[in-house]
Parts: sequence; structure tokens; C-alpha cells
Amino acid sequence: MSRIVAAALLLAAAACALPMVTGVAHLETPLPGGLPLGNLLTALVLCATAGAAVALVPPHTRLRTAAKLSLLAAVAWLPLSIALAGNLALNFTGGRGTAWLVLSLAIVVVVLVTLAWALLANFAAALRELRLRNR
Repeated sequence: MSRIVAAALLLAAAACALPMVTGVAHLETPLPGGLPLGNLLTALVLCATAGAAVALVPPHTRLRTAAKLSLLAAVAWLPLSIALAGNLALNFTGGRGTAWLVLSLAIVVVVLVTLAWALLANFAAALRELRLRNR
């Protein structure tokens, strides 16, 4: 079941990332409240990717803790970005832009590394299970 949830979350992340990769013109369209669509899609990609890592790993493990922390960082990305920018469009001035870039890069790296770790651990567990069945 958790693999199905993880696959659904990764599919959702890919669907949200597609407009950003293709450069759709609607990314700057403000949603009700003023948040640009592209900013929301970016937050959804981060959260869905981190959520997939959480779904893949068994509870009560160090990896699960790391995955939950990565999800927390992904959820915090948009509010932190808005706080740093002082606006919903994430237009930065001065050193805040550099701080935001470092923060964003760190969160993306944490999310991707945690997902890779979860995928490798899941693959290793599946191999162990397969070996046990073949004995």
C-alpha cells in the first residue's frame, strides 16, 4: 500500500513540475489571495516528493525520522520564502535573495537525498524479501 501512495505522490509531483519545466505562461497567474501559481506548484512538488519518501519507509526508523524532517522542511519552504521576500511573488532585494537561494537549494537537496535514500532502502528490503522467498 505504501508503495502505491509513494507512486501516486511522485506522479503528482511530476504533474506539478511539468508546467515549470515546459515554461507555461500561466505560472505567474495570481491565485485568489495573490500567490502566483508557479510558487504553489513548487511547494506542491517539494511536499509531494518528501511525502513519497515518508510513505516508502517503515515507521520507527532513522530513515523515517529523516523523511519526516524533510517533509517538514518542504512544508516550511513557502512560508519561509514569503517571510524572506516580504511578498507573495517572491521578489527579493539585497542579501535576502541569496539567503533564499541557499535555503531553497538546501531544502531541495535534503528532499531529493531523502527520497533517494528511501528508494534504495525500499529496493534493498524488496531484494531481501525475494531472497528469503527463494530459499
